[in-house]
Amino acid sequence: MEFQKNQVYEITIEDIGAEGEGIGKVDGFPLFVKDAVAGDAVRVKITKAKKNYAFARLEEILTPSPDRVTPPCPFHRQCGGCQIQALSYPVQLQFKERKLRNDLLRIGGFTKELLDQVTGQVIGMEEPWHYRNKAQYPFGMSEDNTPITGFYAGRTHHIIANTDCLLGAPENQVVLQKVLAFIQNAGISIYDENENTGLLRHVLIRKSRSEGTLMVCLIINGKKLPQQEILIQELTQIPGITSISINHNREKTNAIMGSQTKTIWGEDTIRDTLRLWEKNKEPLQEDTEYHLTDLSVSYRISPNSFYQVNPEQAERLYSLVLEYAGLTGKETVWDLYCGIGTISLFLAQRAKKVYGVEIVPQAIEDARQNALDNQISNAEFYVGKAEEVLPAWHEKTAEHTDVIVVDPPRKGCDETCLETMLRMQPDKIIYVSCDPATLARDLKILCRHSYQLEKVRPVDLFGQTVHVETVCLLQKKNI
Repeated sequence: MEFQKNQVYEITIEDIGAEGEGIGKVDGFPLFVKDAVAGDAVRVKITKAKKNYAFARLEEILTPSPDRVTPPCPFHRQCGGCQIQALSYPVQLQFKERKLRNDLLRIGGFTKELLDQVTGQVIGMEEPWHYRNKAQYPFGMSEDNTPITGFYAGRTHHIIANTDCLLGAPENQVVLQKVLAFIQNAGISIYDENENTGLLRHVLIRKSRSEGTLMVCLIINGKKLPQQEILIQELTQIPGITSISINHNREKTNAIMGSQTKTIWGEDTIRDTLRLWEKNKEPLQEDTEYHLTDLSVSYRISPNSFYQVNPEQAERLYSLVLEYAGLTGKETVWDLYCGIGTISLFLAQRAKKVYGVEIVPQAIEDARQNALDNQISNAEFYVGKAEEVLPAWHEKTAEHTDVIVVDPPRKGCDETCLETMLRMQPDKIIYVSCDPATLARDLKILCRHSYQLEKVRPVDLFGQTVHVETVCLLQKKNI
C-alpha cells in the first residue's frame, strides 16, 4: 500500500511517542498524530508521508480515550508549549516514567532487571498549573497590523496571540496587557526577525514564589526605549513589581537575551527561597515519605540567571540530590554547571567544602553573592570549563573529590567533561538531567568504565509537556 498526502484513515491510537504525538497504524504502517492520545479512535489526514512512516493531522475524535481530558487552554492545539495537555495528569506521569525507561534501555543499554531494581516512582506535582516562575513572550504583528504577544506555534516562529498562559503566573496577563497598551499608545515598533528591524523583541517576567515579587525585563533591538517613564508608571501600579529593566539585543539571532541589561526602576534582582525536604525514617503512609525541614537557601535572581522555573518541584529535585549525596560533613564536593549556586548552596550545608564551576561569569558573581547572603563560607566558585578547572585544582591541591554533581543543559555533558569526571574518580557522581536521551548516552559512558547505576528517580518539573527531569546516583565500582 502506498501512502500519500491528504489520504484519510480511521485508526486507533495505540501508543504515545517521545514528543507526545499519538501513534496508530494502518496495515502495520505507523502514523504519528499530534494531539491524539493512546486509546483514541480517530479520523486523520496524512500531511507528510515517508518510506516507513507518516505524519497525520487529527481531523475528528470518533471515540475518546478513557485517559483523555478536556484541555482548559483554548490554544492547546496551536501552541507549541503544552504537548500533552489532553492527557490526564496521572497518565502524563506514567508516560514520563516510560519515556525515561525506554531511553535508558534503548540508548543506555541498561537491562530491564536493573532498571526495575534502581528506578523510583516519578515525583509529581500537587497542582500542575500556574507553576512557572518565568515566562518569555515574543512580540509580533497580527494580520490586521496590531501588536500581539503570546507563544510560538509548534516548530515555527508564528505567534499564537495569548496573554493568559495557564502554566504561568496569573500576574503575567496584567503585565502583558499594560505593555501592549503602551506599545500602541507610544507607537513602539515591533521587531522583525527576518529583517532585523523594529525595536521591541520580547518581554521576560519572573516571579518569586516565596516573596510574591515580580521582575519585568523588556528586550529591545536598540539603545533606548522611548517614553519608558510612561511604561514604568503603568507597570508600577501592579502589586508586587519591584524590578523593571531593559536588555539590549541587537544581534540577528534566535537567542532571546543580549549581554547588556540595565535596571530602569527598582532593584536589580528579586529573591526566592527554596526549602529542603527530607525522607521520614518511619513514614506513616505512602504519601508521607518526605517532610519539609527548616533548612532553606535564599537566592538573588537577575534577568539572565538560570533558575528552575518550577520552585516547588525544584525543592524536591535538590533535596533528592542531597539525599543521594549522603553527606556527613567530611566530604569535598564539586558542582558542575552550577549556575547561580542553587544546588551548591544546598550541598554546602552538609559538606565540608563545595566547589562550583560555571562558564557564565555573571552566574558565578550571583553564586558568590548568594553564598554571602546565606552566610555560607564553605562554598567556592570558579568561572570556566569544568574540564579545565577541575584538573588544575586537583594538580594544585592533590585533594580527593568525594562527590561530583553534574546538571548540564539539554545537550548533556560533552566528551571532555565526562573524561574529566572519570579521571577525577569521585566516590559518587550524581547526574541531574532534563533530557532522558542525552542522560542515557552519558550514563552508558560512565558505567562502561568505573561506575554502576545505583538509583534513578524522575521528577516532573514541567507538567502538561513531554519534558522530564531525572536524578541519578552513580557509585564507584569496587575493583
